[in-house]
Amino acid sequence: MKEQTETGDQMFELKWLWQNLEGNRTRYILALCLSVVGSSLTIVNPYISQRIVDTFIAGDNALQNLTQERQLLNMLCLGMIGFSLLRTGLAYFTTMQYEQSSQNMMYNIRIFLYNKIQGQDREYYDRNRTGDLMTKMTGDLDMVRHSMAWIFKTIIESLTIFIAAVIYFFTIDAQLTLWMLILSPPIFIVAYIFAKRVRPMYIDLRERLSQLNTTTQENISGNRVVKAFAREEFEVQKFTEKNVNYSTANKKAALVWLDYFPFLESFAQGFNVILMLAGGLFLMNGRITFGEFTAFSSLIWAISNPMRNIGIIINDIQRFFASLSKIIDIYYAKPNIVNEHTSTNKRRYEGRIAFDHVRFKYDSAIVLDDVSFTVEPGETIAIMGSTGSGKTTIINLIPRFYDVAEGRVLVDGVDVRKLELDELRDNIGMATQDVLLFSDTIDGNIAYGDPDLPEEDAIGFAELAAAHDFITKMPEGYDTVVGERGVGLSGGQKQRIALARALAVRRPILILDDTTSAVDLETEEHIQKSLRELDYPCTKIIIAQRVSTTAQADRILILDNGKLVEEGTHAELLAKRGYYYDVFKLQNEGIGRQVTASGKE
Repeated sequence: MKEQTETGDQMFELKWLWQNLEGNRTRYILALCLSVVGSSLTIVNPYISQRIVDTFIAGDNALQNLTQERQLLNMLCLGMIGFSLLRTGLAYFTTMQYEQSSQNMMYNIRIFLYNKIQGQDREYYDRNRTGDLMTKMTGDLDMVRHSMAWIFKTIIESLTIFIAAVIYFFTIDAQLTLWMLILSPPIFIVAYIFAKRVRPMYIDLRERLSQLNTTTQENISGNRVVKAFAREEFEVQKFTEKNVNYSTANKKAALVWLDYFPFLESFAQGFNVILMLAGGLFLMNGRITFGEFTAFSSLIWAISNPMRNIGIIINDIQRFFASLSKIIDIYYAKPNIVNEHTSTNKRRYEGRIAFDHVRFKYDSAIVLDDVSFTVEPGETIAIMGSTGSGKTTIINLIPRFYDVAEGRVLVDGVDVRKLELDELRDNIGMATQDVLLFSDTIDGNIAYGDPDLPEEDAIGFAELAAAHDFITKMPEGYDTVVGERGVGLSGGQKQRIALARALAVRRPILILDDTTSAVDLETEEHIQKSLRELDYPCTKIIIAQRVSTTAQADRILILDNGKLVEEGTHAELLAKRGYYYDVFKLQNEGIGRQVTASGKE
């Protein structure tokens, strides 16, 4: 039953591959046909050799023919040269067709897969490791392309040469041909056993390669953290462990071939032995001519080589199916939150946001429980709470990165699940807690949401975010290229560039997730003033832990264990003497102690 399932999966995968050859099928079929034709021509030169030997070398009238039929000899020799050149040219043209069709197919699939990954929701990225996705988009795709261009070509050509040689042998002597083929059944049995044994090994090998790539990607991305904690030796050891696991699995899969190689090689060499014994006996008995024996000898490789290479072909085929199944996983992955990209005339929202008895859980853990509040257009709302209280989850639900388990999230009175995602997110500007800057100029990062943003506008938004001063001090100002993820910039500098990027799109809803946590109080005051004086209508939702940030908000929401426990203005929450009051008191006492210690109170 399991074997039938695997066969069914492989047929489905091959059907999928054929579907994605659309636009290149004619070229690929032409390549397959040319492979058959070119491989069939391999019997021509042995046939000519047979004619030459029987007519001019070992035949009864060889000397007479050599004298009287010199023109025929020249024609046969020229024919051998001509067919050799024809096969060489045909092989070159055929290989070009394989390469072009496979490269074109992989180009189209790679574009589709990249778009597919871009269209996935957050849950997909929560479930799939970055290193695994990178392996699928690089190594797995290249393995499939290699198989389309070379492995399938090798299979077709080996099979064609084998069949052509057997047919030609039968035309010479059927009994000798049957003696030659007596070793074929045991070779196929050994190959079948080898294929069954090696397939799960390559599936495991593929998983270990993914783990190795994931470890590499994480360590390179987090190199500054590694160095900060002096954990280089630990990370090298962890990588070495993954590398050893991959190497062991690779050797195990590769060396299993050695268990079967002696059998296949012995059988392949056995063809020569049978030819020498049976063919020599038939030759001495006059059953076959010396030229026919020569034809058998010159074409024996056409039977023995495919048998000898069958293990290598099976190895590559198993790698091919292991990689193809991973690619198909991405191809057919469907997001729970679908962006249809159907909105043509995107309207600008007023910016009214409402949470109506929202409940959200991640796996089995409840993150938000019966949360309800409303934000009016132009209002500034601050959200506070302890770590894990659900603050970031709230702002992830507004642009519909996740869907609620119960209740509704409404924007301008409409459930976000009924809004077109492009239009919804086109009305939201975000600066997240985990700042990511691209390997681009500072100006390019600020204008990321609006590539046509004039440079003077980018400077203006940088000034609002208190970033202009430090940018102008950099070697090339706004044309300075920041490193990967903004390496080379401080945390506060990255936060301010991210804030300028969020402001530059001038959206009616602005979401800031603790974007001033790494800046000093003076800079924070400048940013707060800029946010209050924006020259366009904007509803602002700000996650913050500093009372200095939340104090100017129209309302403050306090979350605790996924529940909304306090709501009100700065003064109202202080009067309640709850969580907000405790935070205010703690932060102000901390500031007072610092001032006293410096002697400036």
